[in-house]
Amino acid sequence: MSARISLLAGALMLMAGMLLCPSNAAAQQLCAVDLNGNGDAADDGETASCHLTASGGWMCPIGQTMCEADVSGALHCPLGDQYGCEVPASGGAPACSANACINTSANPIVDDPAVDDPGVEADGAVDAEGNCLGTIEIFSGRAARCRPAGLKTTFSNCCKDKGKIVKDGMGGSISSISTKIAVAKGVFTGMKAAYTAFKAGATASQAASAGANAIIVGIDPTSIAISLAVNFMIEVLLQGCDQQDMEVGMLRGSGMCHEVGSYCSSKILGICVQKARGHCCFNTKLGRIIQEQGRPQLKAFSAIGWGTPKTPYCRGFTPEEFQALDFSRMDLSEYYADVEARAQSEIQIDMKDKIDAYMQTISN
Repeated sequence: MSARISLLAGALMLMAGMLLCPSNAAAQQLCAVDLNGNGDAADDGETASCHLTASGGWMCPIGQTMCEADVSGALHCPLGDQYGCEVPASGGAPACSANACINTSANPIVDDPAVDDPGVEADGAVDAEGNCLGTIEIFSGRAARCRPAGLKTTFSNCCKDKGKIVKDGMGGSISSISTKIAVAKGVFTGMKAAYTAFKAGATASQAASAGANAIIVGIDPTSIAISLAVNFMIEVLLQGCDQQDMEVGMLRGSGMCHEVGSYCSSKILGICVQKARGHCCFNTKLGRIIQEQGRPQLKAFSAIGWGTPKTPYCRGFTPEEFQALDFSRMDLSEYYADVEARAQSEIQIDMKDKIDAYMQTISN
């Protein structure tokens, strides 16, 4: 654990230099170009910060071309004389670009709000006999999104799988998707605690300790791989991922999410500059597998399916629907492979991790 803390401390020191001194000028001018002809500018290399020119203007680096001199010495842009030749403010040869820069102060980026789906509440209201008063859902999920590399994520892939951080079926008290989300939020809380401590004057090592300790406070220590969580926190500290990106990244990497599809989540002047991927995330990998293979058997899902990428349809099965499922038609080999892969030595390591995490929790 101390080695992980040292890595986090180094990341915090680097983050202090990268995030506390942003370039305001670069942030105010950008250009977006649909290079692959798919109708948006949200793919790799299609969005960039504009460069300041010696004349005080801005130049888009996408498609930037060196200017050429004619026999008289006059400069011309190979892309057309309608594009002016400019010298970069940092020095260098005159260049031109056919792509215009956009002032983001005058034309702000419009963001779609992240999907706000808390999922089905566990342990809802019951009558005097203990019967559920609400709708019973089996293997229910929660709609959420993560964002691939793009302008709003500082070109970091927030959908990248980070390994099996959230353990499937290891914690007996983990009984609902909301609790699994709470585990994911615990790592986000740790990251915020580390950064807050650092800004308040703590040393990098003190801030790292605050972040690592915050991860396991208030969550079931048997439900999370602490070492992977710390690695994940280190990586995300230097990215533009938000809380929901982190939640989906952890649950997706743990095999608990079904990806519905991609949609545009941020635009400027009507141009898409950031995509997002909608998901249905479930409490366990088994829940995700049964949902994926059970829905095609039920007419209730034939019209709506998984919904749309922007509004995923993640409800669970009713008791009647669940009873109607033909499990003989399902391929559960993915789940069985995980179970068989757990050798006795791995189980012993898990038990040691549980004890260590519990002791660390009660000692704080």
